[in-house]
Amino acid sequence: MRASAFVYPWDVVGDPAAARRIADLGVEQVTLASAYHSTRALTPRHPRHRVVAARHSAVYYPVDPARWESRRLRPYTQDWVAGEDPYGEAAAALADAGLEVHSWVILAHNTRLGGEHPHLTVRNAYGDRYPWAPCIAREEVRAYAAALAAEAAVRPGARGVELESCGWYGLGHLSAHDKTGGVRLGGAGRYLMSLCFCPECEAGYAAHGADPERLLRATAGALEPLWRGEREEAAGGGRAREWEEVEKLLGQELARAAASWREQVASAFQAEVVTAVRKAAAARRTEGFRVLLHADPAPHRCGADVGVDPAGVLALADGVVLPCTGDGAEREAVLAPFGPHRTPSTVLAANLTVVGGMGGRPAELAGDAAHARELGATEVRLYHAGLACDADLAAVRTALSRLD
Repeated sequence: MRASAFVYPWDVVGDPAAARRIADLGVEQVTLASAYHSTRALTPRHPRHRVVAARHSAVYYPVDPARWESRRLRPYTQDWVAGEDPYGEAAAALADAGLEVHSWVILAHNTRLGGEHPHLTVRNAYGDRYPWAPCIAREEVRAYAAALAAEAAVRPGARGVELESCGWYGLGHLSAHDKTGGVRLGGAGRYLMSLCFCPECEAGYAAHGADPERLLRATAGALEPLWRGEREEAAGGGRAREWEEVEKLLGQELARAAASWREQVASAFQAEVVTAVRKAAAARRTEGFRVLLHADPAPHRCGADVGVDPAGVLALADGVVLPCTGDGAEREAVLAPFGPHRTPSTVLAANLTVVGGMGGRPAELAGDAAHARELGATEVRLYHAGLACDADLAAVRTALSRLD
């Protein structure tokens, strides 16, 4: 079962032992960040630092000035990893260690971009803007994302790309010192707080049969009991139960009209991005370049693993990377919807967190990966080779040695 580990450029640049250490885990591939959001990351083994503060979304390679010359939205450069091309330097070291390198690109999640261009961001039912969530219904955002994906994905030596947040982003963010957990919103509440009411989306709702003002009032009204602590989402039922709750709160007519608009936008956005990447790969004559999306089989879900229609996304991309950390029921809920739509070449990659301190299960990796394979997974992704402690990595080595 093919395995790939997620890696940041700063995990490798400046550490001569990093590439060989990752290869010795037993993985065949690495998914290396080329365009990534802001973060604060530990580097437990790096000889020069233990914490990296990536202050804002940035690219880790030299951009092509001609591509961005006439654009208002453009990638931000970084200064926290040494060198002009940290991605290229890390990719070369990893390839020299015998690893196949795939790019890792973050799209509709960029707090600096949203802060500088707030009118292009998701606006909730209360008028609050989410600077971390560019609204993908906006033409300028779509054009920026497609151009970024084409450039950041098809780097020299890359054999494929994994596109994260390639769809709607919403309330969920995990920002620094996050204080949004005081009210139990549940899946339905998070969705309602993620609905966008920018002018473009309001026009879209109207075109799909939902009066935008009525939808806004219904959304705010449905959230009121949650603010008062009078309503909690029913336990169990997972993604299907979440959507039933949304329809109950908004009314079926409004809920379905809003969903129709959002699914149309997300599908068009994904098609535009994937087409741009494939065109760039063809121009570089990169044979067999694989395009995967980080995804969730529930179309209403937002975030890094964007909600998709399984049939539609597998007709567009070469496969998906799916959140599979957790119990067997969660893995089945995520993997099963894709089974009827796969072909012999489809990639269904089970993403398993192996950092114990972040809720991962490194000691159960062999069993979790084997169960994912029984459910149709063809590959595994390990999150994250740079963040894990030595004991977690030792457990990964042991687990991968037991997998076929």
